[in-house]
Amino acid sequence: MKRSVQLGLALAAATLLGWMGWVTVQIRKQSVVDEAAPADVIVIMGAAEYHGRPSPVLRARLDHGLELFQQGYARRILTTGGAGGDPVFTEGVVGRNYLMNHGVPPESILLEDEGATTAHSTTVVAEIMRRSGLRSCILVSDGYHIYRAKKMLEFRGLEVYGSPRSIKQETSPQDWWLYLRQAAGYTLWTAGINL
Repeated sequence: MKRSVQLGLALAAATLLGWMGWVTVQIRKQSVVDEAAPADVIVIMGAAEYHGRPSPVLRARLDHGLELFQQGYARRILTTGGAGGDPVFTEGVVGRNYLMNHGVPPESILLEDEGATTAHSTTVVAEIMRRSGLRSCILVSDGYHIYRAKKMLEFRGLEVYGSPRSIKQETSPQDWWLYLRQAAGYTLWTAGINL
C-alpha cells in the first residue's frame, strides 16, 4: 500500500512538472510574438504607478498601446489596474491621464481601475467589453505576462491578439524565472485559484 502511494505521488509530481515545463515554453513562445491586428479596443495591462506617475514599465506599456492606437489598429483604448496600495491613484487612472496628456481623446479611453490581480482585471475588462459591444482586443503587456492574461480573456469569449511592449529574443535565467512564475499563476488559475 505504501509503495503504491509513493508511486502515485511520484507520478503526480512528474505530471505536474511536465505540465509546468510545457506551459513555461508556451509562455516563452508567446512572449516574442506580436500579433497586433485590427481590433475593437487596445487593452493595456496595468503596472506600478508612483504618486500619479507611471512607472517605467507602465510607461512602456502605455507608449506601445499609444503607438498601436496612432497606427489605427483600434479606435479605443482600455487602461487597467487598481490602487496597488496607493490611497489616491489607481494604475488605470494614471494610464488614462498619461494617454490623454499624449493626445488621446478622453472619449476614446475606457477605464478598469478595480483590479488587484490579473484575474480580477481581466474579468472586469471582459465585462466592460461585453457591455460596450466590443468583441476583440489587442492585449498590451510585458511579453512574459501576455500568455496568461490572453488565456483569461479568451476564456471570457473574447478574440485576443497579444502585443508585448518589447520583444526580447535572448532569454536570461531571470526571464525563465518570470516565465515559470507565470506558468504557476496560470496553472493555479486553471485549477480555480485566482491570484
